[in-house]
Amino acid sequence: MWPPYDHRHRLSAGLIIAAFVFAVLVSQSATAGAQQYAPLSASVRTLLHRAISGEDNWRISFHSAPEGRAWLKEMSRRLEKSMPDAAIRHRFLETVHYEAARAGLNPQLILGLIQVESRFNKYAISRSGARGYMQVMPFWVKLIGTPHQDLFHLRTNLRYGCTILRYYLDKEKGNLFRALGRYNGSIGQASYPAKVVNAWHTRWRYFPQRAMTQQTIHGLNTSRTNALNAMPTSNGGSRSE
Repeated sequence: MWPPYDHRHRLSAGLIIAAFVFAVLVSQSATAGAQQYAPLSASVRTLLHRAISGEDNWRISFHSAPEGRAWLKEMSRRLEKSMPDAAIRHRFLETVHYEAARAGLNPQLILGLIQVESRFNKYAISRSGARGYMQVMPFWVKLIGTPHQDLFHLRTNLRYGCTILRYYLDKEKGNLFRALGRYNGSIGQASYPAKVVNAWHTRWRYFPQRAMTQQTIHGLNTSRTNALNAMPTSNGGSRSE
């Protein structure tokens, strides 16, 4: 005969399951994004709010339709293991390209950042509470957004992430190393910017066929070298010193 059921066993099992789910959610973010809250002037808040909320005619922008199809095909091939569903993958890439271009950012850079931040997990949550593909901190919604905006929504998350990175890049006068540091809450440390730049220039590097000239390749190689040289070494200097 079975012993009397003890409701405490049920409670214990529930706590174990809840702890497991939380651990899985936390572990699903690669490098936890942790943008630091800082007060913004009224004018900056207004500009960022407009950037977040601005209505526009959504469309992916390429120099030509064949170029757009070539980019989507190649990026889809590279992303397939991380995002198996073809329809979801296609929509994700379209949104990445649009939101990056809208913010004046390189879509390949954004793909590298997402790889490092969330490993392309839409529902990633960091220990600091950052959410979604680009690991956006919830305080941004209160600061520059609209109540009840969902940071797990594809376009909302990418709109916030690209706008925030653009803001940090402008704040740092174009210094990508420092802008990435601010984005991750690790300004002055080389590890995070190095991971993003490495992901960008290894897995996501892309040369449109129409622009595949030696001059273009040399320029991109130089930009990567300059970005890496700007990162501080362990002794506090830069690699170029």
